[in-house]
Parts: sequence; C-alpha cells; structure tokens
Amino acid sequence: MKPIIFGLLLFLGIQLHAQEQIHSNKKNTWNNFTYDMGNVFGGIGHAYSRPFHWQGNDWANFGYLTAGTAVLFMVDDEIDDWANGFRNDVPDFLVDYGNEYGSPENNYMITGGVYLAGLFTKNEKLRRTGVLLIASATAGGFLQQVSKRIIGRARPKSGDSSDVYDPFHLDRVHNYDSFPSGHAMLAFSNAYAIAKQFKNPWVKAGIYTVGLIPGFARITDRFHWVSDIAFSTVLSIFIVESIDRYLDSKYNEKYNDTGKKLSWNLNFGPGTMGVAVRF
Repeated sequence: MKPIIFGLLLFLGIQLHAQEQIHSNKKNTWNNFTYDMGNVFGGIGHAYSRPFHWQGNDWANFGYLTAGTAVLFMVDDEIDDWANGFRNDVPDFLVDYGNEYGSPENNYMITGGVYLAGLFTKNEKLRRTGVLLIASATAGGFLQQVSKRIIGRARPKSGDSSDVYDPFHLDRVHNYDSFPSGHAMLAFSNAYAIAKQFKNPWVKAGIYTVGLIPGFARITDRFHWVSDIAFSTVLSIFIVESIDRYLDSKYNEKYNDTGKKLSWNLNFGPGTMGVAVRF
C-alpha cells in the first residue's frame, strides 16, 4: 500500500510542478508582451517629443534635411521628366515588390512576425527588434498620414506640377497626398532597424538598398516626387534612431553597439552639394 501511496504522491507532485511551470511560462510571456507594448507606445511618445529637447547638432541636422528637401523641390518636375526616359524599362517585378512591400498591411505582417518570433522564443534581442520595428512604423505612419492631409501636395500622376497644393482636408484627397511618402518611410524604417543587427557594412548596404526599392518604385509609378522620397527616407532614420535610444534604457540587449551616433555633414562645392551620413 505504501509504495502505491508514494507513487501517487510522486505523480501528483510532478503534475503540480508541470502545471506551475506552464503557468509560470505563460505569465512570463504575458509580462513580456505587456512590457514590450508599453515600450512601443513609450517609444512613439519619445520620438514625437524629441523636438522639444533638441540642441545644436539636432537643429543642424533638421536644417540639413530642410535645406536638402528645398533644393530637391526646385528640380522635382525636371527629375520627373527625366525619369520618363527609363520608366518603361524598369522590371515589373521590381515595381510590384516596391509597391507591395511598403504598404501598411504587409509592413505590419512582417514587423509583427519578427516580434512574435522573439516573444515566443524568449529572445530579448529579437523582441527589442520587433518593438523597434513596430514603434518606428507606427510613429512614422501616423505622422505621414496627418501630414498628407495638411499639406495636400499634388502627385506627379495628377498632371499638375510639383508646386500645386490642395491643403487642409480631414478626408484624404487622392492625387493630392504626395508629401511625404508612407511607402518610403515604412520600408526604410524596417531596413534601417534590421540593419542594426549586423556589423558588416556590405550587409548593411545590401539591406539599405532593398529598403530603398519601394521609394524608387513610387517614383517610377509617378506616385511621388523625388523630394517626397528623400525627405521620408531621412525622416525614417531620425525616428528609428530616436526610438532605439529610448529602448537602450529598457532592454539589456544593445545589438552591435559601437558607441557611434548618427552624424551629418552638408558639403557645398562649385555646382555641387553633397550630404555625408555616418552611422
């Protein structure tokens, strides 16, 4: 009788331990999820509040972005006309990929997949990457949607020139919602955040190139002017960098931290202007 009772107690103890372990795992997963989602919203708020804390270099970077965009504004129509010479030669698969990858639904499917993989494998580095991707896409996506309605810039395909505007609409007015580019912003936000996982500059360059395809596709299809794409691409870098620095205080994993910060240099020469970015 005693061996039977001992066996039952042992079996019951194993079962209780297993149930406690399962409950503990679920609790940890749920805690991680709620913590991460808090950091998503915290990162968005941090990115939006940064202009109130900018100092000399930050205002200089913003000045470079504004000046570069203004220069491109002046040649948007000429670049659009020049692009007519190769639009029909761009492979359809490249344009289709660019238009599809930069769409919000596909973007969140990818970013959500990255985050969930990190959550269920309990990989903090992957979790942080997912949080960075989701927060950056949401911050940039909301900002560009509001900006489109306020600015109301004509798209190239509207038939109007680049200096035509129909601003201040609560409802989105298609063909007058060119600036900035949501596709370019979402795609390059993803590329820039993912490239942080790698040290090799050639790998980074390859990822950045893939992230630039949607912007190129939108120019080819005449959805955007080149200034729309350039501004959105650079702004996405600012957003990712801001949120990533916020996450430094929230996670132990720092990717491949080299201690270097984003820096910009605007160089002028006879008939030329160049922007050098170091990251």
